[in-house]
Amino acid sequence: MTDPTHVLLLCWRDTAHPQGGGSERYLERVGAELVARGMRVTLLTAAYVGAPAEDVRDGVRILRAGGRLTVYPRALATIVAGRFGRGRLGRIAPDVVVDTQNGIPFFSALVSRAPTIVLVHHCHREQWPVAGRLLGRLGWFLESWVSPRVHRGNRYVTVSGPSAAELASLGVDEGRITVIRNGIDPLSGPVADASHAAETATRLCVLSRLVPHKQVEDALAVVAELAHARPEVHLDVIGGGWWSDQLRRRATELGVDEHVTFHGHVDEARKHRLLAQANVHLMPSRKEGWGLAVIEAAQHRVPTIGYRSSVGLVESIEHGETGLLVDGVDELVSATRKLIDNPDEAARLGGNAQRKADGYSWSATADGFIEVFDDVLPTSRRPRRAAPSPTRADAH
Repeated sequence: MTDPTHVLLLCWRDTAHPQGGGSERYLERVGAELVARGMRVTLLTAAYVGAPAEDVRDGVRILRAGGRLTVYPRALATIVAGRFGRGRLGRIAPDVVVDTQNGIPFFSALVSRAPTIVLVHHCHREQWPVAGRLLGRLGWFLESWVSPRVHRGNRYVTVSGPSAAELASLGVDEGRITVIRNGIDPLSGPVADASHAAETATRLCVLSRLVPHKQVEDALAVVAELAHARPEVHLDVIGGGWWSDQLRRRATELGVDEHVTFHGHVDEARKHRLLAQANVHLMPSRKEGWGLAVIEAAQHRVPTIGYRSSVGLVESIEHGETGLLVDGVDELVSATRKLIDNPDEAARLGGNAQRKADGYSWSATADGFIEVFDDVLPTSRRPRRAAPSPTRADAH
């Protein structure tokens, strides 16, 4: 009997990592779907305090080693050892590697015999300065010049048309780029029936990792502007991150402490209860490949207002139909005021957004990956196919 196709996933974090976010969730949900199709899936990722060195989640075997920077050489060493039947990968070599480029990839193609697929959510030109002048320049050089050349014969997967265009601008051949959009987990239980905030309240929310490029400060500025006329306005900040203390200080500086709740990391049920209470979801991020939080809010008929310049949001938000795209914090304030002053318009956008969300599934996302696997693997190692999901969106 032929061994199942072995898919090796590489990512600098997993979803349980304190700084894990949407890109990690995308990779792991795809991995879980592939396991459900009968494949073997292994994830190499970084260690963090309190995490076991080896774990299994949704059938995906997770191997952790290294930190924020050392995870890269540790993962490569594991791949090399596996070629000789040693180390943590064991004797079953991967058939295909999905190398996640969160700024820089693992460059696994240099050491692996298996075909490499480079997964890129978006390019990081705008984010590299946060790493410091020297590291930022090195990081952008690796991302924009070295990686496209090392991977000039490899396939790429990204999550939106604008992100594909960014890759093409770096010299990646458009014919080697496949767009496979995010899926979404269906709502279940009482969360699906949760209602929006009471009519006497104005409830805003932000669902995001708390890091500088997410620009949650702009959402705080919206609250500061609105609170003068609407003392009942409240912002729920859902998510955690190393920028949390700076945001709390900013809320104090703006005098909106009583109007903002920082919930930190929450479980899925709590997250969806908070989203369901909101009137409007704000996403002032400087850069997004797609914006999974947009679709999660949409499941609750909550429209999102985001920045047009963030790249990926121009696809996850259909301006004037499922939400609003704006240019800068002043327009973010005025657009938010427009929707909370006009609940019928907010309801129209929210209803359209919910219908859009219904078109996405992780099964469809996994189908997209399997199509790419079929292109790079010999016939004998191609994975089994599943019947298309009834809610499948066009993945390409």
